[in-house]
Amino acid sequence: MENYQIIRLGHLGDGIAEGPLFAPLTLPGEVVQARREGDQLRDVKIVTPSEHRVSPPCRHFKSCGGCQLQHASDAYLADWKVDVVRTALTAQGIEAAFAPIHVSPPQSRRRATFAARRTKKGAMAGFHAKASDVIVEIPDCQLLHPDLLAARPVAEALAVAGASRKHSLDVAITLSGNGLDVAVRGGKPLDGPLRMELAQLAEAHDLARLAWEDEVIATRLPPEQDFDGVKVVPPPGAFLQATLDGETKLRDEVKRITQGAKRVVDLFAGTGTFALPLAQDAEVHAVEGDPAMMAALDAGWRHGAGLKAVTHEARDLFRRPLMPDELGKFQAAVIDPPRAGAEAQISELCQSDIPVIAYVSCSPASFARDARRLLDAGFEMGPVQVVDQFRWSAHVELVAAFHRG
Repeated sequence: MENYQIIRLGHLGDGIAEGPLFAPLTLPGEVVQARREGDQLRDVKIVTPSEHRVSPPCRHFKSCGGCQLQHASDAYLADWKVDVVRTALTAQGIEAAFAPIHVSPPQSRRRATFAARRTKKGAMAGFHAKASDVIVEIPDCQLLHPDLLAARPVAEALAVAGASRKHSLDVAITLSGNGLDVAVRGGKPLDGPLRMELAQLAEAHDLARLAWEDEVIATRLPPEQDFDGVKVVPPPGAFLQATLDGETKLRDEVKRITQGAKRVVDLFAGTGTFALPLAQDAEVHAVEGDPAMMAALDAGWRHGAGLKAVTHEARDLFRRPLMPDELGKFQAAVIDPPRAGAEAQISELCQSDIPVIAYVSCSPASFARDARRLLDAGFEMGPVQVVDQFRWSAHVELVAAFHRG
């Protein structure tokens, strides 16, 4: 065992000593005693703690892999997450202004994927331990909304009904306006008896909807999501912002950036998180690769009240981005790509005449790469708004405005 000085925090949340050597659950400035194993420090003991070290608010923190950073103060984490974005931009030669970070409160996560496994006595459900297939039960989780945490027995019942002894289920549970929306993967193949048992389980647990792999077993009530007053029923397992608080902040920023535009294109529109609220003031064209998501968005618009026209298009924007002549019909664009970013679509936006872009991102690295392209094409970037809706994790989201200079 030797002593090591932690010099910085990596983008995945591990402390880093010279080498680099990685030490989980440590903070910059700390002296630790540890055993070196390759590029990892094992059996870490804190010799000199950081002034930013705090007692984790959740008793499951050390065993559960759901959170990485509960040992750091909220103020430190807020500064660190902004610095993660700033570092990514600096690597692309970009200096940026930042708005104050917005952090979702504890116990506000409205969706989670539980790991559930059969046991000799029944079943267990929770999150995996870090870098392990061991399931840790989390009855006092401080991350999940209380209504979502109370759904663990649903995951356990599903494991009893349809999991093998060798493999765990992935049970994605989302809070909706009409109850729990549940989608399961990794279970036994469906047959008649299993279908019947799952339908009875949906009734017994008062589920809004239950899907098994790609098949909907039961829809007792439409699992509606409310996008600023517009009700949408997403397809099973569709993307949804992690917290209502975070979604609201991102939406408000997007509406502010695009304010005054009469025609807006929403790229990677999902089921309408931004497109439908924007339709309160502007005509919107929504583009998304998944036809089922587009169908859900369209149904939400048709049943909405007081909305301007919303058209939609199922289109793979990685292979077939909107071209400059198509983009020329709009006065603003919203783009919310997956972690890989939107390199092909950004290239076409750079060549278009579109004057305003609201860029929402879940990856500082791909955002910085795309921002460099936009700035080189003559756009100017407004303050970056970092939104932390994955509290106590290394995950960072943001939204920023780009205007033609």
